[in-house]
Amino acid sequence: MQKHLLNKRNKIIGHILFWMASIIFLCFLFFIYSREFSLTTIAKSVVINIGFAVGVYLNLNILIPRFLTQKQYIYYIFWLVVLISVSSLLVQFLIVYPLRHFLEVSEQLQSLSTETHSAFFFATLFYVGVTTFLKLVKDWFSLQDLNYKLAKTEKEKLEAELKSLKGQLNPHFLFNSLNNIYSLALIHSDKVPDLILRLSDLMRHIIYESRDNFIRLSKEIEFVDNFIALQRIRVTENTAINYQKPDIVSSSYIAPLLFEPFIDNAFKHGLPGTENDYITISFTIDDEWLNFDLQNNYSVPENYDTKNSGIGIRNVKQRLKHLYRSNEYQLVIKQEELTYSVHLRLKLKHHAN
Repeated sequence: MQKHLLNKRNKIIGHILFWMASIIFLCFLFFIYSREFSLTTIAKSVVINIGFAVGVYLNLNILIPRFLTQKQYIYYIFWLVVLISVSSLLVQFLIVYPLRHFLEVSEQLQSLSTETHSAFFFATLFYVGVTTFLKLVKDWFSLQDLNYKLAKTEKEKLEAELKSLKGQLNPHFLFNSLNNIYSLALIHSDKVPDLILRLSDLMRHIIYESRDNFIRLSKEIEFVDNFIALQRIRVTENTAINYQKPDIVSSSYIAPLLFEPFIDNAFKHGLPGTENDYITISFTIDDEWLNFDLQNNYSVPENYDTKNSGIGIRNVKQRLKHLYRSNEYQLVIKQEELTYSVHLRLKLKHHAN
């Protein structure tokens, strides 16, 4: 509120200074022309500037919002000519009739004439043109500032959503993984030390390594390795899990945690418990592109929460729009009969910024 009042005050002061400068400028021109300076010189300058101000403010507050910003250019030009003509006639009328003797005007200004009207018309047009240009420049900067604030707000929103996604993943996944590891520990399974190490690496990746917008591809693939390894212990031996990945030798970068929601959904909402349950996950690199493909069978349970489902996938879609250009990624999600598939194609980055 205080900032709004300050901006309004500065705007009023700016307008006052503008018209004071205009009045002084006209007084200077009258002085050069007549070599005399008096109160009537100031009065003539004020009256003429009133005519200019009528044209300027009606244009700024009515014609520009009503026609120019709506791209009705013909109407704008028509009404602008009418406005300038009327305001020019107004000034000429005031000088010729009620103020002729008070202002001590020259003989040329003591009657209505087309030459005088043309002079006032083009002078008013100059003022209207200058103020219109200044307003358009101001509106352009305001629009750029608004776009910057919107982009910043959107970025903060996406970062908050990513943090929320991490917050959802940490306790839920950690609880299930620890329970599964505990069950294996009870039977003295040799898998326990490796799973604990994988869980530790996974949590470190989520909490620390995925803070940046882009991270090394090798780090993200390592995270997927650990994530799938921990997910494997929650499924039966009848589930066919096929996971393929390329050898990562390049120093390419991608956005973090893009694959986790799809893989998590495959294990959580897929696998209806039949003998033919399967999950196929593959990564391939094609030149400077990374292809992620996932397919699994699924069934929708009766108590499935459609309202709160898909939060992680919606987050991925928003982050893709924010971090990649439209020609740098392709996401295709298909849900056909009892098969769910995902294809994500990403342009690999060469830096972390």
